[in-house]
Amino acid sequence: MHEIQWEEPFCGEGNACFLIGVDEDGNAYIAVHGQEDRFITDSREALRTMILNIKAGKADHLLR
Repeated sequence: MHEIQWEEPFCGEGNACFLIGVDEDGNAYIAVHGQEDRFITDSREALRTMILNIKAGKADHLLR
C-alpha cells in the first residue's frame, strides 16, 4: 500500500475530526483524526460521488 496523503481535518465544535486522504493508486480514505490506522477506503470516484451527493443535500436528514 502506498502512503496516504491526508488533507487537513474537518472538525466540528466539540466533536471528532474527520480526515480524507488519497494515495497514488487512486484510492480514497476516511478516518477519525488520531485514528488514521483505522480507516475506510474506496475509489476516488466513490469519494467524489459521496461529496457531490452531500453537497446536493442528499445527507441533510442525518443532521437533524
